[in-house]
Amino acid sequence: MNLIGADLLPPDVSRNVLLLNTILCIGVAYVALDTYWSYRGKVFLSDWPLAVSLLETVFIGLLCYFDLGQESAFRFYYLLSVVVCAIRYAPIITYTTFFFHATSYTILLLTLSSSSTLPWVIMVVSMGWVTWASIQLSMLIRIASQRLAEANEQLEHRIAERTQELRESQAMLVQHEKQAAFGLLAAGIAHEVGNPLAAISSLVQILKRKSDDKDTIERYQMIGDQLRRIQGTLRELVDFSRPANSQASLCDVHKTVEEALSIAKYYKRRKGKRIVTCYAEGLPSVRVVHDQLVQVFLNLILNAMDATPEGGTIEISTSLQSGWISITVRDTGHGIRDENRDSIFEPYYTTKSTGTGLGLFVCRQLLERESNGRIELTKTSSAGTTFSVMVTGETVRDHKDIPAPDAGTDHSLSVVESVLPAQEASEEPTG
Repeated sequence: MNLIGADLLPPDVSRNVLLLNTILCIGVAYVALDTYWSYRGKVFLSDWPLAVSLLETVFIGLLCYFDLGQESAFRFYYLLSVVVCAIRYAPIITYTTFFFHATSYTILLLTLSSSSTLPWVIMVVSMGWVTWASIQLSMLIRIASQRLAEANEQLEHRIAERTQELRESQAMLVQHEKQAAFGLLAAGIAHEVGNPLAAISSLVQILKRKSDDKDTIERYQMIGDQLRRIQGTLRELVDFSRPANSQASLCDVHKTVEEALSIAKYYKRRKGKRIVTCYAEGLPSVRVVHDQLVQVFLNLILNAMDATPEGGTIEISTSLQSGWISITVRDTGHGIRDENRDSIFEPYYTTKSTGTGLGLFVCRQLLERESNGRIELTKTSSAGTTFSVMVTGETVRDHKDIPAPDAGTDHSLSVVESVLPAQEASEEPTG
């Protein structure tokens, strides 16, 4: 069956029915291809937009020529072509397409020698207006889409920020709850063990005074010394587990490191590892939150002990550079893998089977939020890892630089050896 019947055409063009239907079939095939490409999210012949516009111009012009000329209903395809072109391509392509269509319609007027130019004027003006309106509408749609995409991106960014903040707040809450639980446990242990120790110590002193045997007195003295050591350990445990003081105060960085070391010596993985402190002389005191800085140093030291094999060395050195006191903790362990370096300060990220993933995250939060400081992974390789803690304050900013002393200088190098046997503590590092 013909797409257009001969009885619908004037007698002078009925002979062109077959040719007209052939052109329409070609157009249907083109529309099918274009629709298929659209379903794939692409534009048919997108690399040659002007070639497509020229083909459409020729196609619509032939339909009009073999139909009713300027009065053919196919002339409205010009308008449809311009609208689609404005949606798909840049304005310059659309204006060029309008020029092609206007030229085609003008050639149609000249070829058919029409006596009236009014249909031509109306059609060309209509094409021009539709071209301009389509371009403006497509530009508005593009601008709206761009702004919507930007707003969506900003929203996603804000959601990611809020999610990260919530995650960090949750991590800090978990750490504080863990610290509080540990404090209650330590206080309970100190109370339960401290009272019997006090009684035993009193009894030893009484027996010592009543004894006249020199050897027995020496043994009582030895027992008293060991009891005082146990009481000292309990005091350190209670001091460390007491509620943290969040008030900043002037602190000696070296004393703060030593406090962390006095706690770390009871860590079960301390055995067989040498800890060297290399302190710069004349460092000024700095205003920080003391308890939090002790926690930062303790965490770094425990992590270094975990990473360092037996026989290895952990070196802690200090210096003052450009208004910042720098405390570096270097171990001779296995280092940190490249793929893990960007994640080590994230909450709940850990490579340890028993770690919580909060240690380094909490260190960074405590330094940045409370102590005017920062922590960095300075260096890592298969030969070891170095972390640097940097703090500053009004007492430090204008102070002259003090370099880290040479490890070979006797007066500045002190080796912290085990005064006590390695304790079989069960407490793991926090990260």
